[in-house]
Amino acid sequence: MDSEILENLKKAVLEYDSESAANWASQAIKVGIDPITVLDALTVAIRDVGEGFARCELWLPDLIGAADAMQAVMPIIEDEIKRRGAARETLGIVVSGTVFGDIHNIGKDMVNTLLTAEGFEVHDLGINVSPQMFVEAVEQYSPDILAMSALMTMTAPEMMNVIAALKQKGLRDKLRIMIGGGAITEEFAMSVGADGYDPTAPGAVRLAKRFVGKE
Repeated sequence: MDSEILENLKKAVLEYDSESAANWASQAIKVGIDPITVLDALTVAIRDVGEGFARCELWLPDLIGAADAMQAVMPIIEDEIKRRGAARETLGIVVSGTVFGDIHNIGKDMVNTLLTAEGFEVHDLGINVSPQMFVEAVEQYSPDILAMSALMTMTAPEMMNVIAALKQKGLRDKLRIMIGGGAITEEFAMSVGADGYDPTAPGAVRLAKRFVGKE
């Protein structure tokens, strides 16, 4: 029965069915399946979608749909993990956010979902995040990676302000910084002093794994 529930959960993610995914996750918890096991099943499903996207067999709407389905499930799993006092081995800690003045979140959310699926502990600051908020989060969580997103050309320079604020606090050299979004290019990433850039969500995850020595 457990295996059937987990297979149905993976199927719901692969079919981008958020409601069904949440229902199967709740059923898994109800019958006593370890939440870490449930999360591992989700990881398999979301990784399949990410790899399909990387092979150009799936497209952006597929990635968004699968990410939405996983996000519908994560609160259920996280609550059960906290209730049990369980822990999942993490690859590293990531603080992420969309920079000040920018309210776009689709790309950031996809990256966060894939990072979580791969085993990163992700602290999402949301959208319209000021340099001071980024600095405070870095001080609070001591992340291995800071991930910033900007969709608009007019907001991309905010990334320089964040990096400058980190330098002022003596925090810049304590983490790796990766940036992305529609307004970002490899040249821009180098010019602002970021450690890396990738134009796709799966690529961002590979970059993060390289940063922590896992790829």
